[in-house]
Amino acid sequence: MLKKRIVVTGMGIVSPLGHEIDSFYARLLAGESAISLIPSMGEEYPTRFAGWIRDFDPEGYLDKKLARRVDPFIAYGIVAGKKALAASGISPETILDKTRAGILLCSGMGGMHMFNDNAHILQEKGPQRLSPFLIPFIITNMAGGLLAMDYGFMGPNYSISTACATGNNALIAAADHIRKGDADLMVAGGVEAALLPLGMAGFNACKALSERNEAPEKASRPWDKGRDGFVMSEGAGVLVLESLDHAQKRGAPILAEYLGGGVSCDAWHMTNPRPDGEGVALCIHNALNDAGIKAEQVDYINAHATSTPAGDIAEINAAKKVFKHPEKIVMNGTKSMLGHGLGAAGGFEAIVTVKALKTGHIHPTINLENPEEGLAFEIPVQAIQRPIQHAISNSFGFGGHNATVVFKKWNP
Repeated sequence: MLKKRIVVTGMGIVSPLGHEIDSFYARLLAGESAISLIPSMGEEYPTRFAGWIRDFDPEGYLDKKLARRVDPFIAYGIVAGKKALAASGISPETILDKTRAGILLCSGMGGMHMFNDNAHILQEKGPQRLSPFLIPFIITNMAGGLLAMDYGFMGPNYSISTACATGNNALIAAADHIRKGDADLMVAGGVEAALLPLGMAGFNACKALSERNEAPEKASRPWDKGRDGFVMSEGAGVLVLESLDHAQKRGAPILAEYLGGGVSCDAWHMTNPRPDGEGVALCIHNALNDAGIKAEQVDYINAHATSTPAGDIAEINAAKKVFKHPEKIVMNGTKSMLGHGLGAAGGFEAIVTVKALKTGHIHPTINLENPEEGLAFEIPVQAIQRPIQHAISNSFGFGGHNATVVFKKWNP
């Protein structure tokens, strides 16, 4: 039986490089780094920089009282989700079957600001002073729940949390709901707001972050011999996925076609990648099989490429197990400019992948000054133009969770 075709009809973003899709992508093409020092981080912290959100104003997207109360991850997710729906031509008043419209707006870590603030209140002022919104605003499913209330979407709605693979897992699960006939339209993606001392110090404690405080814009350097860890960032990346029939009936804009996704588990270590690459290779194979394409059809890979000593090469070696002619494939690392959005990373990079397919413009990987040997794939250090038809985007998370999505250029 033929699989139901699924297309991307809208995208929305809140990111360290801006909150509008076209300007966000233009800044990536220009090789602009979003990474800078965080003014509030004192010298006692080993890492004092990140890709942090600037000029974010939820006015017009959230009620003012709610905007003051919610954790930032909820605000980021709702704003990006509403931007994606607007780009798709959908408002709360749009006539469609809302029992068949769902939301998977997922976070790896949830409301860390709300959790942190109320932990201090509990310790300093006692249990009677805790916010009544503590529990609702720390749980990872609340961004999707609140967004559904604004639009009346009654379809599938829950949160997946697979660390840095969260965004891709959301897209894969959303597409599966459409394929199974549970929904005609799904809002899906990842959101994260973990840039607070607790979050950053926690990643420092497990030796994951770069400590290049003297040159933060140079700190995220995938595949470079001088890399010393990843750089945190935050925000939300959200896509509207829709069955092709439903999109065409309502005259929706079509940006790209979603072909499939694959998942796997390294079953190896809490934070380190599996050295033989078998888990990632299995994930990519599963994605290509689900998409119904062969490895030699892939033109472009948006790599996970976090800038960690072990992870970057492990991904390259795994990809080589799948792609026998890597020199024919363009690969880049969005995190070189944006940093690592954790649960939001898959959403960010799916947007980047769709833009690359639609425009034929592929952004550079910056800070790649002294490349590791044997990279094999074409990794541009300046933006290039290349006609591409099929692309994959990889996301891998602590716990050994792997997720890959496959997109195709939309050819009407």
